[in-house]
Amino acid sequence: MKGVMRFSKKGKLSPRFIGPYWILRRVGRVAYELEFPSGLESIHPIFHVSMLRKCIGDPSRVVQVEDVQITEALSYEETPFAILDRQVHKLRTKEVALAKVLWRNKNREEVTWEVEDGIRSKYPHLFHTPG
Repeated sequence: MKGVMRFSKKGKLSPRFIGPYWILRRVGRVAYELEFPSGLESIHPIFHVSMLRKCIGDPSRVVQVEDVQITEALSYEETPFAILDRQVHKLRTKEVALAKVLWRNKNREEVTWEVEDGIRSKYPHLFHTPG
């Protein structure tokens, strides 16, 4: 199933697909009803074919619902693990401070460059001040 985060805000680290789920029946010509576990009863079970993908047998590409703690607003929060590097990008009229952030999920790690001010305001414990 594509885009659980589309019900809320879609972030670059949000899972592209969750599942796999069984198809219960075909509804009309271009929609299918899916069988969801009990934790997803707030999501409507009928989806257009463009929102569905064939199940890929690679287990590292499948995100299980139990691994993602979905809130009542149908979103989840990813927390950073560490700051690996910092740098300043010089634009024509200003400078933008960036931080290289290590994000840890259950089964893998990802690294992204984020604006340092935003990360510092949300996660001040990651920035060590020399004492």
